[in-house]
Parts: sequence; structure tokens; C-alpha cells
Amino acid sequence: MSSQIDHLLNETRRFAPAEDFAANAVATAELYEQAAGDREGFWATQARELLHWDTPFTQVLDWSNPPFATWFADGELNVAYNCLDRHVEAGNGDRVALLWEGEPGDERRVTYAELTDEVKRLANVFTDLGVVAGDRVAIYLPMIPEAVAAMLAVARVGAVHSVVFGGFSADSLRTRIDDAGAKLVITADGGYRKGKVSPLKTAVDLALAGRNGSGAQETVEHVLVVRRGGNEVEWTEGRDLWWHDVVPAASADHTAQPFPAENPLFILYTSGTTGKPKGILHTSGGYLTQTTFTNKVVHDLHPETDVFWCTADIGWVTGHSYVVYGPLSNGATQVLYEGTPDMPHPGRWWEIVEKYKVSILYTAPTAIRSFMKIGREVPQRFDLSSLRLLGSVGEPINPEAWMWYRKIIGGKTTPIVDTWWQTETGAIMISALPGVTETKPGSAQVALPGIAIDVVDEDGTHVGNGNGGLLVVTEPWPSMLRGIWGDPDRFVETYWEKFRTQGYYFAGDGARLDDDGDVWLMGRVDDVMNVSGHRLSTTEIESALVGNEAVAEAAVVGASDETTGQAVVAFVIIKQSYLSAHSPAGLAGGLRTWVSEQIGPIARPRDVYIVGELPKTRSGKIMRRLLRDVAEGREVGDTTTLADTAVMSVISAQVR
Repeated sequence: MSSQIDHLLNETRRFAPAEDFAANAVATAELYEQAAGDREGFWATQARELLHWDTPFTQVLDWSNPPFATWFADGELNVAYNCLDRHVEAGNGDRVALLWEGEPGDERRVTYAELTDEVKRLANVFTDLGVVAGDRVAIYLPMIPEAVAAMLAVARVGAVHSVVFGGFSADSLRTRIDDAGAKLVITADGGYRKGKVSPLKTAVDLALAGRNGSGAQETVEHVLVVRRGGNEVEWTEGRDLWWHDVVPAASADHTAQPFPAENPLFILYTSGTTGKPKGILHTSGGYLTQTTFTNKVVHDLHPETDVFWCTADIGWVTGHSYVVYGPLSNGATQVLYEGTPDMPHPGRWWEIVEKYKVSILYTAPTAIRSFMKIGREVPQRFDLSSLRLLGSVGEPINPEAWMWYRKIIGGKTTPIVDTWWQTETGAIMISALPGVTETKPGSAQVALPGIAIDVVDEDGTHVGNGNGGLLVVTEPWPSMLRGIWGDPDRFVETYWEKFRTQGYYFAGDGARLDDDGDVWLMGRVDDVMNVSGHRLSTTEIESALVGNEAVAEAAVVGASDETTGQAVVAFVIIKQSYLSAHSPAGLAGGLRTWVSEQIGPIARPRDVYIVGELPKTRSGKIMRRLLRDVAEGREVGDTTTLADTAVMSVISAQVR
């Protein structure tokens, strides 16, 4: 089957960087020239200038055994020292590292000196518990400062953390603990979510007990518990420890030992097509180099003056790279928020922006579209004038959502960086540089300096400007995954087999190059529809729907059709502002016509269903396979990873 994806939607709006922004920007166009002249030398320079090395490296990249790479392999460093101690030693101990806001409204300001002290004490606790370099530690915590401290303390002693999102079930937790062979679990009694305490220790207890015939878990020796929710918990003497008993009592004297740059830093599980989660493995030196660099240049980070807020949970890679490692390595001040965007009111995020004078906001398109659904009246109640840069991450952003973000949140002037990367890439790969790039609504735009990207056909041949195909990374990069934990064959097969001859990493995403050579993401290749022989991108049709004044969010799937092979089926959420002034009668038919007018009759949906919500994972990604089940009249598949497992029952009832 052809890999060419038909491009039907054109976007002509352009926004050049403001002169005053460009004049003070961290990144300049010279970075591209430096990287193009000597790619490995460029990354070596970034590693040396951005990080502290106890043992300087002499070897940059070893690609002698592809796809298994090493970066800076003979160098040694300590990741936690780079994120903490060096800032204190430089005289910045009183700088606030974390502006923490709990969902109920409680708050803490944690300085670099205080966070360093906590991490040192925790590192000594780990040592007392027998945790040594190479051991695995599972972290199952809400968004509280202790979660950041836990990750950094694991890194400090050279162990490997596996953070499991606090919304995952006991069974999901057990699978990840078993696969990693975790020695220690760090959790809390509970955490706040949507106004209630969500129990966490209970899930840990269930995971460690015999479940579904699996028998008692055998590798975990201790469970360290933070008191957060105040809820009742069961206690296993000898195994369970209260954080508030052991951490404050531990010594704050701890020297960070250096470890090789290729020392494993973390395992992060991502869902696999086989049903078994893939443990993506990242190491230390290359990962920290690229996260520090990208956070600095893409987010235009000025640590002395900026207040940075990445809204991701630490259970996802965005939280690893742009809540913990990138900002703290750069010495930034950042917001950490425990709760959901709508608690206790729909303006909570904008209240936080106003309160802490957030200057850089990095969030997901699904959040932006949910705010569009509520209406501009909510953010317009708050003073958002401190914002000077907006970012987008997680999936392609529709042009109209991009424009709403710029206009309503950014006051019509704030630049937007739309970033493409994955759990596997570790750090941002494609993005505008905000002081350099003329931005285009909806486009991820260009590979960052030092990153080599292409769009190719099934044979690995460059498709050329104006064409679509498969997105690949053509050269190794510092923060690349080093493997799938315990399964090197699956690593090769999943990411490298398709273009083994060329040595390309295949991301699984479709993309096109516009006439300027800029990259537009077109969704997962699995989501591309084949309608009457035309391969259509779900992303483009969703963008057209969101471009209608009535629509806040849309999800499009291909459903089997006797005539056309597949037919376009759309599920849309209507803006509350539209519903308050119009009847929804006839709207579905009007939207079918709208799509036909915007991008052509071939893309006209066979069916448009107006729904109240869409099925999303807890990281905000739409699960289109479940909508495909509904569209094709099948029983809906596994919904356990959804943020709201009841939503599919509601959608199914609305569609019938």
C-alpha cells in the first residue's frame, strides 16, 4: 500500500518573531549553522557547556552497533548534582525551584537549597534500605514536591526509577513493578483529584499481594509512604515506612558520586500493540544534555526571571523531561500543580498563571480545546499578561486551536512553539525556535539544530516538498531510547526493522512537508483512513471541523464501508457558547457540508455524531480505536486506560 497521505487542507497564516523578543531570545539562527557544520561536535559543545562532568568525555557518539548507540560514554556525571547541588554552590540556593499548588489550595515554595537538602536525606534513606546503583525503584505518587525529590534521589544514588502514573490500576502497577524488578516502591496514602482523595497506598498493597493467580510480588522489599491525603491505610510492619518518620531523621550530608554517562536513569512504560507495556529505557548523559538544551532554546528559558509551567504529570515523559530534568538542570523556577484544570472551578489554571506570574506555559492541545469548549469568558477573567511564550505538546494542534491559544491566552502577541517528540525520543525533536522561526498555525515546523528528520515513502525515499509520507529520524540523537527493558529484539523490531537498510528510526507517525520543507504532523499511521483509494489524515479532517465556529473538539475515524472501503466518521463536541445561542438541530448535516467545502468532497464525513465528551487517556490522547468500535457497531474494547471509563457507555448511547 502506498505511504503517500493525501494533503487537502491549506494554512496560509504566518507570524514572524517580534523584534524585541528576537533581540533577547536565547536561541539564534547560528545554532543551525553550527549543527550542520559538525553535528557531533555541536552536541559535544552543548554537553560540555550545559552540564557539569566529573570525568570529561572524549568520545561523543558510538554508532558502531546500530541501533544500539552510546553518547559521551567515557564521561562521568551525577544527574541530581546537575539539577541541584551546582545551583546551590553557584549561590542560587535561595532561588525557588518549585512553586507548588495543591488542588485544595494549599501551597509550598521549595528553594533549590531546600530541595537539595531533602534529596540528600532521601538518598541516605535509600542507602540504609540497601538501594544501590542499578537497582530499580517504582514511584507511584501524586504531583507533590516529594515526587520530584524521589526521582532525583534515585538518580543521585545511580539507581533507576520507574514512575507509574497515579491514575493507573493495581494490575497496571503490578505489571510494571514485575517487569522492572523493583526493589522499593515510593507512594502516598492518597492524592487529591477532582475534589476527592484518590487512594494510592491501597493500590500498592493490592499490587504487591497475590492478584489474579499471580502470587505475592517477590522483588519489593520496602514501601516508602508520603502522608498527603490523610486517608486511612493498611500497614505492613517491616515493609512499610512513613516518609515523615525516616527522611527528616536522616543525615543531610551526602556526596553525589559520579556515574558513567550511559548509566540507566529511568524506565518509562508506554502501551504496546501486543498488550504488554514497553519499558522504554533512557540513560543519563545524552538524555540530560538534550533535555537541558531543548528546554533552554525551545522555551526561551531565562532562569533568573522566568516562571515556567509545564502542566504534565510526572507519570508521562513530558513530566520527566520538562518538569523535572530540563528545568531543574537549567536552574529554573517552575509551578507544580497537583490537581485537574477544572477544580474547584474552570478557571483554576488561569488563576495559577495570574497568582505566580507564569511567563512560559507548556501544555497539551487537548487541554486547549477543552478550554475552547468552555469559552473565552473564563480565561478573560484573569490577568494573563505575564505570559510571554506558549508551548504545545502531545499531539498535533489544530490551526484554529493554535489561533485561539495565541489570541485568548497569549493576547494576540505571544509566540507559540508546537513541539513533536515521543517517550522514545526523550526530548523535543521538531519545533520552532521562538526568536528565529516564522511560525505557521498547526505546523511543528523544523527539526531542531543537531536533529536529522525526514519524510519518506515505504521504500525510505525522500518524498519531497509538498508531499506526505512516514516521519523518520535519520541520525542518532543524544536523548534517544537505549532499548526496551529486558527485550532488545522487540526494540529492534518495533523501531528499526522497517528501515533497517537505511538505519532510520521510524516514529509511527505520518507527516508531510509543505512547499517550504516545514513538517506538518498528520497523526499516527495507524489512524490514516483509506477512502476510495485516497489515504486521508484524521488530523486534517479534525482541523477542518474545529475550524467551524460551533466545534470545540473533534475526533475522526475510518469505519468499514461497502462502497468506499472506509468512510469518514466524526465525533464532535460543541462549544458551550454556541449552544447557548443556537439549536443543535441540523448541525451534524451542516458540519458534513462544511468539511466538504473546506477540504473537498472526498473528506465529507458519512456520519457526524455530536457527543458531550471524547474517550481520552489520562495524558489527554484520544483513543480512536474505541470510537472505531462504535462506528462499526462492535462491542467496545478495553477502556481501562481511559481517564473516565464511563465515557464510552455515554457515547455508545448517543450514537444508537
